[in-house]
Amino acid sequence: MAARVLVIGSGGREHTLAWKLAQSHHVKQVLVAPGNAGTASSGKISNAAVSITDHTVLAQFCKDEKIEFVVVGPEAPLAAGVVEDLACAGVRCFGPTAQAAQLESSKKFAKEFMDRHGIPTAQWKAFTKPEDACSFIMSANFPALVVKASGLAAGKGVIVAKNKEEACKAVQEIMQEKSFGAAGETVVVEEFLDGEEVSCLCFTDGKTVAPMPPAQDHKRLLDGDQGPNTGGMGAYCPTPQVPTDCLLKIKNTILQRTVDGMRQEGAPYTGILYAGIMLTKDGPKVLEFNCRFGDPECQVILPLLKSDLYEVIQSTLDGLLSTSLPVWLENHSAVTVVMASKGYPGAYAKGVEITGFPEAQALGLQVFHAGTALKDGKVVTSGGRVLTVTAVGENLVSALEEAKKGLAAIKFEGAVYRKDIGFRAVAFLQQPRGLTYKESGVDIAAGNMLVKKIQPLAKATSRPGCNVDLGGFAGLFDLKAAGFKDPLLASGTDGVGTKLKIAQLCNKHDTIGQDLVAMCVNDILAQGAEPLFFLDYFSCGKLDLSTTEAVVAGIAGACRQADCALLGGETAEMPDMYPPGEYDLAGFAVGAMERDQKLPRLERITEGDVVVGVASSGLHSNGFSLVRKIVARSSLQYSSPAPGGHGDQTLGDLLLTPTRIYSHSLLPIIRSGRVKALAHITGGGLLENIPRVLPKKLGVDLDACTWRIPKVFSWLQQEGQLSEEEMARTFNCGVGAALVVSKDQTDQILHDIRQRQEEAWVIGSVVACPEDSPRVRVKNLMEAMQMNGAVVSNGFLRSHFPAQQKKSRVAVLISGTGSNLQALIDSTKDAKSSTHIVVVISNKAGVAGLDKAEKAGIPTRVINHKLYKSRVEFDNAVDQVLEEFSVDIVCLAGFMRILSGPFVRKWDGKMLNIHPSLLPSFKGSNAHEQVLEAGVTITGCTVHFVAEDVDAGQIILQEAVPVKRDDSVATLSERVKAAEHRVFPAALQLVASGAVRLGKDGSVHWAREQ
Repeated sequence: MAARVLVIGSGGREHTLAWKLAQSHHVKQVLVAPGNAGTASSGKISNAAVSITDHTVLAQFCKDEKIEFVVVGPEAPLAAGVVEDLACAGVRCFGPTAQAAQLESSKKFAKEFMDRHGIPTAQWKAFTKPEDACSFIMSANFPALVVKASGLAAGKGVIVAKNKEEACKAVQEIMQEKSFGAAGETVVVEEFLDGEEVSCLCFTDGKTVAPMPPAQDHKRLLDGDQGPNTGGMGAYCPTPQVPTDCLLKIKNTILQRTVDGMRQEGAPYTGILYAGIMLTKDGPKVLEFNCRFGDPECQVILPLLKSDLYEVIQSTLDGLLSTSLPVWLENHSAVTVVMASKGYPGAYAKGVEITGFPEAQALGLQVFHAGTALKDGKVVTSGGRVLTVTAVGENLVSALEEAKKGLAAIKFEGAVYRKDIGFRAVAFLQQPRGLTYKESGVDIAAGNMLVKKIQPLAKATSRPGCNVDLGGFAGLFDLKAAGFKDPLLASGTDGVGTKLKIAQLCNKHDTIGQDLVAMCVNDILAQGAEPLFFLDYFSCGKLDLSTTEAVVAGIAGACRQADCALLGGETAEMPDMYPPGEYDLAGFAVGAMERDQKLPRLERITEGDVVVGVASSGLHSNGFSLVRKIVARSSLQYSSPAPGGHGDQTLGDLLLTPTRIYSHSLLPIIRSGRVKALAHITGGGLLENIPRVLPKKLGVDLDACTWRIPKVFSWLQQEGQLSEEEMARTFNCGVGAALVVSKDQTDQILHDIRQRQEEAWVIGSVVACPEDSPRVRVKNLMEAMQMNGAVVSNGFLRSHFPAQQKKSRVAVLISGTGSNLQALIDSTKDAKSSTHIVVVISNKAGVAGLDKAEKAGIPTRVINHKLYKSRVEFDNAVDQVLEEFSVDIVCLAGFMRILSGPFVRKWDGKMLNIHPSLLPSFKGSNAHEQVLEAGVTITGCTVHFVAEDVDAGQIILQEAVPVKRDDSVATLSERVKAAEHRVFPAALQLVASGAVRLGKDGSVHWAREQ
C-alpha cells in the first residue's frame, strides 16, 4: 500500500507526527499544512499549500490528493469543527469533534463535566464579571490562586498566583485588559493544588483507552522554573516519580471515566486525550484536559512508540484499538529541549539563520522544527519557540547528556534554552532513600483509609445479634439475641472464580461483591440456615482504594439483601503476587437454623415428589473459564453489544449480571416446613448439584421446556458448540435453586415463591434411580436452548429464540496483494455466511493484503519464511498460529510457498486453494501464459482442496472464462480474477456450511444438490 496522509499544523509537534508517520511502510507521502522548514522537503515529508481554515477547500484537496486520513495537530482546528466537516465530505480525520473538544476549548465545560462524572479535580467556580471573581478569590475557603481563561489560549491561558492580590490582578489582565482575547471572556478560578505535575496522554477510539508513558513539561522560560510562563521549554518521558499503581489509577478514574462519560453524553471522543495531572497527597487530580498531543510532550512520547503510528491511528479510527494496542520502547528515556528566540515569550526577531543540523544528525539526534522557515535556501527563525532537540537513551541521565551535545551543535544568534530539563526526575533518581514498607509495595495508610471508607457500609449491615464495629481482632454474634433457641450452625465458603477476570477487563467492580455473598449464603440456605454474618477476603498486588471500595460496597449491599452482618474481613496487599489491576476474592458465611428445620429432610423425600425451579439471573458465578474461552473464540469483544440484549447493554454487562440471593425470598417458605430439600445450582450445574440433596436411590427427571432459559445460555451453547451434557454439567441453565416438595403442596409453594418476586416453575419430578443410572436426566434441553424464553405456563411457549448459525473460523494465508482476500472478507459480511475470518497470515511484511485485513479489523501475523531452516519448521510456526486462533478452515489466497507434507496431511479436507485455470489443465505458476500459448478458447479458475502434489487436490468449484483473440496475459488475468472473486467465496461457503466435504476415500462428497 502507498498511502498519503496529511498533518495539519506548523510546529514541532506536527514535525514529530510527520516524522513518525513517515516511518510506516504503509505510507508513501506525508503532507504537512502549512508546515515549517523541517517539513518542507525531507524524504517522504513535504509541505502543502492549502487552507486549513476553509474546510470545504481542505476536503476537496484531500480528495484530489487521495489522502488516506488527516491528523490534526493543534487545538484550534478541532474546536472549529474540522473533524466533522471533513467526515461529512468523506475524509477520515484523526481527532475529536468540536463537541468532544469542548474538554479543552471550554474550561468551564470541562470542570462541569468532571463534576458530573466524579473525575477528581480542583475546587473551582466560573465567572463572567471580574468583580465577582475577585470577591470569590478573597472569600473562598480554599486557596483560590489559579486563574484560567476558559477558552483557547495556545496553552498559555493559566496564571498561578502567589497570593490573593496577585490572583485578582490576573483576573483584571484576562477579563479587562484582554491579555488572552476572547478566550478570557469567562474565567475559571481554581483551588491551588500542591504536588508533582505530569502529562498523561492516551489514544482512544471512544471505548478503549491506550495510555502513553507519562511525560513532564517545563513551562517556565528559565532554569529552576523561573521567568515567565511559556508554551513549554522542554520535556522528558517517562516520569520515574510516578509509580505503576498511580498510572493505573489515572487510567481508570480519569482517562477511562472521561471517555465513558463523553460517550454517555452523546459526544464519543476519538483521538488523543491529554490530561494534565497534579499528584496530590489525596491522589491524582486533573488540572486541565487537552484534545491533542502536547508540544513539546509529543517530541518525547512518539520517539518511544515501537508500534507503527499509521496502524495505531487506523485502528483508532476503525474503533478497533483494543485489538491492536500500541507497544512502547521499554527501559529507555527521551528528552527534548526547546531552543527559543531571544525575547520570547515577548517580542523577538525573525529571519535569524540557524546552523548545525548536519552535526546534530551525525550525533543521532532528532531536531524537530517549530518556528522555522526557508529563506534563500537557508533555515531561519520565524517564531518564538524555534525548534526542539530530542535524544533517546537507556536512561534519563544519558538522554540528557546526548541532548546537550545537540544544543551545542545547533546555533543561531540569541538562542535561549534551559539547561535543567528533567531536573526533578534526576533529583528523584539520585535521592538516597531508606526502604519503607510502602516502598516495598504495602501501603498501610491506604489500608487504614479503606477501613475508614467501608466502616459505615459495614455498620449499615448490623442486625439482631450483631452490632457491626470494624477494627477489632474478631467479630461477635449473639445467637440468643437473634432469637434462636436450639440452633445448629451452618457455614460456607466460596469465591467468584474467573468471573473476576471479566470484571477487571471491563473495569466494573460494583456487582462482583454480590456474587461473592450470594455464592456463600445460597449454599448455607440449602441447609435450611438463615445467614447471620459474613466475612470477606480481598487480596491484590497493589491496593486501589476506589476499586476496593466498590467491591466492598457491593459486598455490604448484598449482605443487606441477605439480612446478614458484614462482621469483618481481611484486605491483603501482596506485592508481586498479582499483576497491576488484578485482585482475588473469597467469602465466608455463617448461618443458623433450629435443629428441627435442618435440610435436606432425606427421610421424607419419595418417588413422585415435585421439583420446583427458581429462576437464576443468568450465569451466576460458575463456568466462567469456559465462558471466557468461548468469548475469545467468538467475533465479539466484552464491549460489543450483548447478543439478544437491550439498549446499550454490552456483552460484559450481560456476563457480569450478579448472582441472585435467595435467602430473603425462600427462607420463610423453608421455615413453613413444606420444603423437603433445596439445591443451590452452583458449580457442577444441574447434573451434580441436585443429587447432593437426594437419597441415594432416587434421582430426578427434568424437562427443559418447562422453564425460561435466558438467552445468554443459548448464545454460549451455539457459539461454543457445547453438548447437552456440557451445558447441564457446567451451567445452571436458568435454574438458580431447585426445591423438592410434595405434589399436593406444589401450587401453594409456587404461589408463595412468586409472591416474593421470584420466578418459579414445576420443572420435573423425583424418580427411582437404579444403581449406575444418571441421577439427573434433562430432556429437551437443546430444543429449549433455542427458545426466546417466554413461558406462559409449564410447557406452553410464546416465542422462539432464533438459532444462531455456527460460523467456521477461517485463516487466510497470503504473500502479496491478497486480491482474493478482499472478496473473502466481503463475503463474510453477508448475514447468511457460514464463515468468520479470524486471522490473516503472510510470509512477507508490508504487503497490501495485510492492510486489507487490518482495515477490516482482522488480526494479522507475519511469519517470515527466511527465518526458518526448513519448510517443516516454517509450517510448524504457521500451524501454531492456526491453533492459537482455533482455526477450522485454511484458505490460500496467493500464498507463494509450497507447504510440507505433514502440514498438508494435518489440514486435509480443511484447506482450500484457488488456481487461475480449469484444472487439471495448465498447472503451475504461469497458467495464463500456458493458456495463450496453447491457443485454447476457454480457461477459468478452480477452487480445490489442497493435496501434497501441487494443484492436484479434489475440485470443489470451477468457473469458465472465454479467451479472446486479442487477449494479453494482463487482460486475461483481469477477467479470470473477476471470476476468482465470485467462485472462491462460494466454494468456501460450501465447505463451511457442510454442503461439500472431502471423504475418507479422497473424493468430494456433496450433502445435497447444488
